[in-house]
Amino acid sequence: MRSSVGLAKPCTVPPTRDMTLECCTLTQPIKLNKKFLQNQPLKNWEGLLDHESATASRPVKLRRKWMEYQGIRNWEGLLDPLDDNLRGEILRYGHFVDAAYKSFDFDPSSPAYATCRFPKSTLFERCGKPDTGYRLTKHLRATSGIQIPRWIEKAPSWVFTQSSWIGYVAVSLNKAEIARLGRRDVVIAFRGTATCLEWLENLRATLTQLPNSDCGKKSSDDCGPMVESGFLSLYTSGTPMGPSLQEMVRQEIKRLLHTYGDEPLSLTITGHSLGAALATLAAYDIKTTFNCAPLVTVISFGGPRVGNRSFRRHLEKQGTKVLRIVNSDDVITKVPGFVIDGENNVPNKGDLNMASLPSWIQKKVEDTQWVYAEVGRELRLSSKDSPYLNSINVAACHDLKTYLHLVNGFVSSSCPFRAKAKRFFHSNHRR
Repeated sequence: MRSSVGLAKPCTVPPTRDMTLECCTLTQPIKLNKKFLQNQPLKNWEGLLDHESATASRPVKLRRKWMEYQGIRNWEGLLDPLDDNLRGEILRYGHFVDAAYKSFDFDPSSPAYATCRFPKSTLFERCGKPDTGYRLTKHLRATSGIQIPRWIEKAPSWVFTQSSWIGYVAVSLNKAEIARLGRRDVVIAFRGTATCLEWLENLRATLTQLPNSDCGKKSSDDCGPMVESGFLSLYTSGTPMGPSLQEMVRQEIKRLLHTYGDEPLSLTITGHSLGAALATLAAYDIKTTFNCAPLVTVISFGGPRVGNRSFRRHLEKQGTKVLRIVNSDDVITKVPGFVIDGENNVPNKGDLNMASLPSWIQKKVEDTQWVYAEVGRELRLSSKDSPYLNSINVAACHDLKTYLHLVNGFVSSSCPFRAKAKRFFHSNHRR
């Protein structure tokens, strides 16, 4: 079922019959006819988004300010209005996630279903991203811990695919790119849900205690860090024939820290949907495992909630920086469980205000395994703010390409989408 979303007006340029979209990171304007856009099916809309990505200009040099854009100061002053350098970095990491999607074999009839379609040496090139300046160093796989009943063996093999390719690790090796970034960067990129067992893991939405954490009290918030059961299962489960995703990440990060640990280094973990949740878990795990870990930053797109308030506090204490890109019209960002406002959280619409409830209800709520907490900083966008999204279904609001389009056009909370942004972009980069 499609939802009807009216066309929003760009901030300073009223829509005309023939519009020129000049989003902040485009090198050339795209000629669009407003009436034409309103009548286009989703496939054509995705083509427009692909064109935006293909024509995005290369980000400017970050140099000594790179830590600010990696969140060392929690992106203070960079989100509203959205700093153009940060916009470029968010889009750049989004393209790494896009490469993970494009590399995955989604065809259930294929003998290579749920594997990576491309070898490490040519993955970026074959995904249409030959100029990243990065080299892929390791493929990553995730395994479901769900025990498959015997009767399901009669179903097609793709239904119970237990282990699947989920993403990769890449490191910047191009000297010009390292100079532009101001450091060497390691990227871990995760795709979103694709297989049947991954969908089932998503439904295991109760909180579970992280390994090696103490729980001496009844309240879920007092039991130490707790995370969504299905996400933890996908991160920590392995098979007799292969290691878990956790083991693969640890092994590769250990190797890269040994190789590049004596130079300026950053670790950026990015993902969409399920991949955003796994990125958050991986960041927590890396900072917990390696005392010498560099600045670890998570850039997540359309991610669900991951853990409780104790998990959030541990992330903050260890110095992990998380930037969540959220579409207000995306239901996935509102699940699982519910959020109790408090501490440093700015309550969002739909959050439960505990102060307004009787104390005995507060206690009952906190004792459940459904009380989650939002982590990190949030960049909140909305499909309704784009003048180019009309009659887009719920799935499209969650699509990675929609997220990249919204980031590309967002200016500030008072000016959520600016079509005539090319001149604004260039003037800011002449400083």
